[in-house]
Amino acid sequence: MPAKKVSVVEDEFLLALNLEQTLVQHGWHVMGPVGTVRDALALLQEELPVAAILDVNLGRETVTPVAVHLRERGVPFALASAYAKPEQYGGDILAGAPNAGKPTDTRRLLAILQQFVGPDLTSDRRDSRLQQHVDGTPSKPKAR
Repeated sequence: MPAKKVSVVEDEFLLALNLEQTLVQHGWHVMGPVGTVRDALALLQEELPVAAILDVNLGRETVTPVAVHLRERGVPFALASAYAKPEQYGGDILAGAPNAGKPTDTRRLLAILQQFVGPDLTSDRRDSRLQQHVDGTPSKPKAR
């Protein structure tokens, strides 16, 4: 089974650490976390994840170049932002990207990631119950 690799781009150390720990506990391999556009682009040159989690503001810069890089390569991304309309700060590339909020709603974030990777990379039964947090539809239990 391919690894569930997710890139985390977050400049606030404690938030990045919390995201990393949460994702690892739920079976994800975390690339990063990194806190600058430069570091994120360098990391993505080495290997592409199956998904990414992006903070909109990284100090004095926005995550927009990273979002463009990911979109060009077909890598889905979610935002971890307190902004109700992140595209107002990071550009149109962020419009429509799912936002797990800040502070991050863990159940919503995991459901978003599950939606990105589909059932092939979802090995944890708990993930199927998280789907309704993304789109409001009830999930069906996996057959044993």
